[in-house]
Amino acid sequence: MKNIVSQEWLITNMNREDLIIFDVRESSDKTSPDFLEYKKNHIKGAHFISLEDALADKPGVHGGRHPLPNINRFAEHMKSLGVNNDSIIVIYDDGSLAKAGRLWWMLKYIGKKDIFILEGGLNHWIQNNLELTDKIITPTPSNDLDVNIDNSIKVEMEHVKSATNSDNIAIVDSRSPERYAGEVEPLDKIAGHIPNALNYPWTNLVKDGNIMSIQKLKDYFESLNKYNEIIVHCGSGITGTVNFLFMEEIGLKPKLYVGSYSDWISYDDNIIIKNK
Repeated sequence: MKNIVSQEWLITNMNREDLIIFDVRESSDKTSPDFLEYKKNHIKGAHFISLEDALADKPGVHGGRHPLPNINRFAEHMKSLGVNNDSIIVIYDDGSLAKAGRLWWMLKYIGKKDIFILEGGLNHWIQNNLELTDKIITPTPSNDLDVNIDNSIKVEMEHVKSATNSDNIAIVDSRSPERYAGEVEPLDKIAGHIPNALNYPWTNLVKDGNIMSIQKLKDYFESLNKYNEIIVHCGSGITGTVNFLFMEEIGLKPKLYVGSYSDWISYDDNIIIKNK
């Protein structure tokens, strides 16, 4: 796969000078359990990145529960961790790929190349009794990370709104069937989905860290080939990146609605559909 590397690959390339490894187990601050777990054990050389602190801004009236942070500030943070134009980056989380997917997408958005996600994440690494460490290394900051925003992979609410009336644009909802149907809503204040959205739950793609084969991915997303454009969303722009990642693996060219459903419902005049 072009965006995913195996554990064997990482073991073989562990000592490359141009390799940077990121641990993206979620943490709202450095006293949270996830950061404490990182301090206790992580893959050698990995730097910890917090979803809430580094990969999202504070919520406002609009923008959803995880709006993008200031992109220049994000790029500076990456530079402080040693990322430069030539860096090869491997990202891991627990194996679900959602938080790793968010960082992967954001690096792609600023134009970074050579970004990969570790198959199976830390859970498979531990299951295979591979080396862990509690040593936290101090990164050498970089001075040469170019920011070349790729607006072709991102859309805003108004574009999604116009797409609800198009037969040529697929709006893909990555949430669970129950949330899509409006039967339950544990996170957002209004249950339901965006008009004409199609439900492709992201959890179908990853089972206990195991991912679908390329052929199964092609079969799973086959009905999307008839559309001229594919817009992916979830609840807040995190788990939708898993659908985005695997769509790209098979040659589709998705776009991410970063604010996602939590942004959609923040506009009073937006229509919300519930399945009867």
